[in-house]
Amino acid sequence: MGFFDKTFRLKDNGTTIKTEIIAGLTTFMTMAYIIALNPNLLTGFGSEGADLWNGVFLATCIASAIGTVLMGFLANKPFVMAPGMGLNSFFAIVVSNIVAITGFTYLKSFQSALVIIFIEGIIFLVLSVLNIREKIVEAIPMGVRLGIGPAIGLMLMNIGFGSNVGVYTAVREDPFFVMRDFFGSLTAKFAKDTMGDDGYKTMVLTVATMLIGLFVIIALDKFKVKGSVLCGMIAASIVYWAGEAIFLGINPFAGLKDASFVPPFKDMANTTLFKLDFKGFVEIGWFTIITLIITFCIIDMFDTIGTLVGTASRANMLDDKGKMPKMKQALISDAVGTLAGSVTGTSTVTTFVESASGVEAGGRTGLTAIVAAIMFLLCMFIAPIAAIIPAAATSSALIYVGILMLSNLKKIAFDDITQMAPVAIMLLAMPISGSIGHGIGLALISYTFIMLVTGKAKEVSILTYVLSVIFLVKFFVPL
Repeated sequence: MGFFDKTFRLKDNGTTIKTEIIAGLTTFMTMAYIIALNPNLLTGFGSEGADLWNGVFLATCIASAIGTVLMGFLANKPFVMAPGMGLNSFFAIVVSNIVAITGFTYLKSFQSALVIIFIEGIIFLVLSVLNIREKIVEAIPMGVRLGIGPAIGLMLMNIGFGSNVGVYTAVREDPFFVMRDFFGSLTAKFAKDTMGDDGYKTMVLTVATMLIGLFVIIALDKFKVKGSVLCGMIAASIVYWAGEAIFLGINPFAGLKDASFVPPFKDMANTTLFKLDFKGFVEIGWFTIITLIITFCIIDMFDTIGTLVGTASRANMLDDKGKMPKMKQALISDAVGTLAGSVTGTSTVTTFVESASGVEAGGRTGLTAIVAAIMFLLCMFIAPIAAIIPAAATSSALIYVGILMLSNLKKIAFDDITQMAPVAIMLLAMPISGSIGHGIGLALISYTFIMLVTGKAKEVSILTYVLSVIFLVKFFVPL
């Protein structure tokens, strides 16, 4: 206990080793999907060959662990990092565009695009060391800062009820979603006719799993049971596995029979590890390069800031001025994580919003992050086991955490239109756009214009004006 308490200040933060371990496992389980999903997205679901897929898979585990370990030791915060969703899809599109522009193979284009991520990481590291990123955090108005947490909460609930649990059927190629297609259908019969018999059974099992897991978490939390989120996810997983076996005739553990537990390091060395192609990068064209770097920087910067501020607010880690202690160290960790991603072979590594699940499980220090980082490294060897965790079980945790994060709304002055309007727009924009950064950007633009037209222009800082202009350019100028 002495080493851990001295290193992570467990007593000062009102936590224990047991609580931190449970919190780290909880966060990892809610975001374990990224281990397989990231290489799927970056390689066209394996269409670019097993070698590249394996390389990105290992890069995802290693880069996530590096950034997260730094977050744990340097910033002593319970935040976990991994290749950011949205940013990885954008990266895949960029790689495809490079193929079209240059005629390179996908692999060479991929290696050229990694240089963009490398430069982004360097820029962020410099900005973090010089405290510029921290100044940007401070430029976000207090009302908007208070609204980031609830907006992220709605985004988590949207993910939990939506994109995290798509049910694929033989009826159509794109998935059916819980909220849109199941609860949004006219009648149960209409839903069954639309999805097909097997699709409908799978959907019912998915919904039952989500709700049972959610209610178990809420009940355990009400009775102050430690690790309620983790226990709820385990209960939901058992329900789903039993349902697959009983109602769908599927063996949920069939994939473990022929699974390989040996990390494909050779494939990584051949495709992604230190494979930055600077020569190919130059051939993309400087205007395109600059535009892409700026785009990645803006999205990643505000996604990270939003996640840090929103999650820290929920954990009561912000001071009276809305600042998070050791913000600089957290931002440096984030920047180094992106650099690690570029040299190992993946898109931008950023702080994951799912870290909020570990915070709700009681995680308050960097030990939570260290536990999650260890799990990422172990997943190089036990990935098939992580892969059998059903998405519906992680949705239970995401929905629960999202509900709790709405509590910060009570701190917002809803009788003040200059605070209420930007926050209301952000609450809607963040889950619909799927981007924390874009939600914050719209809130900043709204705040600035409202202050201008209400005669309070002098109360807006210069940096807030600058950020608003940057987002206006990003949203409306087709560079």
